[in-house]
Amino acid sequence: MTDVFEVRRWDGAGRLGSLDVPRAGVTVETPALMPVVNPHIRTVAPARMADLGAQLLITNGYILYESEDYRERALEEGLHELYDFDGAIVTDSGSFQLSVYGDDEVAIDTREILRFQYDIGSDIGTPVDIPTPPEADRERAAAELATTQERIELATDLELGEMLLNAPVQGSTYPDLRERAGADARATGADVFPVGAVVPLLNDYRYAEAVEASLAAKRGLGPAAPVHLFGAGHPMTFALAAAAGCDLFDSAAYALYARDDRYLTVRGTEHLADLDHLPCPCPVCAEHGAEGLQALDETARERQLAEHNLHVSFAEVRRVRQAIRTGDLLELVEARARSHPTVLDGYRALLDHADALERTDAAGKDAFFHLSAESARRPEVRRHHERLAALPVEGEEVLLSEGDTNDSYDETWRVVPPFGPFPRALSETYPLTAEVPQRTDHAAQRAAARGVTALAEANPEVAFTLAHWDWPESALAPLPEDVRTTLLGPDEAVGDHGAEDGTTGE
Repeated sequence: MTDVFEVRRWDGAGRLGSLDVPRAGVTVETPALMPVVNPHIRTVAPARMADLGAQLLITNGYILYESEDYRERALEEGLHELYDFDGAIVTDSGSFQLSVYGDDEVAIDTREILRFQYDIGSDIGTPVDIPTPPEADRERAAAELATTQERIELATDLELGEMLLNAPVQGSTYPDLRERAGADARATGADVFPVGAVVPLLNDYRYAEAVEASLAAKRGLGPAAPVHLFGAGHPMTFALAAAAGCDLFDSAAYALYARDDRYLTVRGTEHLADLDHLPCPCPVCAEHGAEGLQALDETARERQLAEHNLHVSFAEVRRVRQAIRTGDLLELVEARARSHPTVLDGYRALLDHADALERTDAAGKDAFFHLSAESARRPEVRRHHERLAALPVEGEEVLLSEGDTNDSYDETWRVVPPFGPFPRALSETYPLTAEVPQRTDHAAQRAAARGVTALAEANPEVAFTLAHWDWPESALAPLPEDVRTTLLGPDEAVGDHGAEDGTTGE
């Protein structure tokens, strides 16, 4: 199959893209959410899902294959007719059932199940991979990864017409195995690359590990491959998953949670019985209110909750797309990270890879918002520090100041945490137009000090003085010994650069 995915805009590792699905005759705008459809339990009709924003959905080919009620209908009518859905339809192979019930209960042949997926009109099919759980030892993870790769290679040799092929990337929680699996999967010529076996991590709120698994897989896959994060169905995780470079998410959560009377929000999950007021303006909430939903019979309540859950989920996908479009995806991630400590863990894990995010990050965006200590670790800050060596410094004695200019120096540069120093002429260029709080946190000051260090090391012949607003010793101590420091006074004026008062580093 020729390349079917095009990236149109980047924001860090997040991207707006388009995935051509030739068998369905549609182009899917990514990031995109795929609702999971169980043929036996259709809480929300697929046609209604399309009305809510679904461009594609995912269903289980193995369940259809084993179903007495739907197998023959699927073969005769085709999936699109069976589900009354005009978008793209993805089929899974039954690997999840295999991981839950084992070989003794679930016997699936890759050739047979892929041929079945093709015969029922699937637009994107999946071979039988082995989802290795997080607790598996390395030997098991490597062995099962090898089996998965063999099955992907077998699948690519089949004649499957225009049906696209998923190539799941396994490797458990071993980053090097995930990276190798990504490279091997990409080399097969498959089309879409699901990061597999992360459901146990997501179910246990181990978002940092899920981020590490995704980024490791992407290192092997390269920047051009479309990536599906299996099981990322809660809307509070979409921004984080997109920022880690994932393009497709699938959600069974909308229905599973509704079955238990749980109400999704972008900040978490609420039990319907605990709600006096509904925080969502969707049609379901506007029509019923909390009391009205609670008063419905069990079947009607489940359906209405499922539809609400989809409304919230698709709204968040649109919000993520717009954030990438305007270049403030990480601001959205940061907002979501304040909803749950484990999402914050995931965000911090993402920022551990700021160097990788910076490679595809757009150089110009809307204003940078410094919102917390994590903002100091963003790729824009790293990029600025790397570029300091290329900026010309005029004069032998230069003031780097959080306050005013001073004519006693040859030149005065501005200092704005977390970026650090820059020529005043660049004050209106991104990201130095950043919106920063007046009460600067220590993490931002330490980041700014790293910028001072980078500038000083690139210009050893220049005598630099840093005029600061009472930075902590943790920020000042790592500065080069020849960088003098002085405290700014209430009037923002800096004393003569030869004065001893308030000056260190001599």
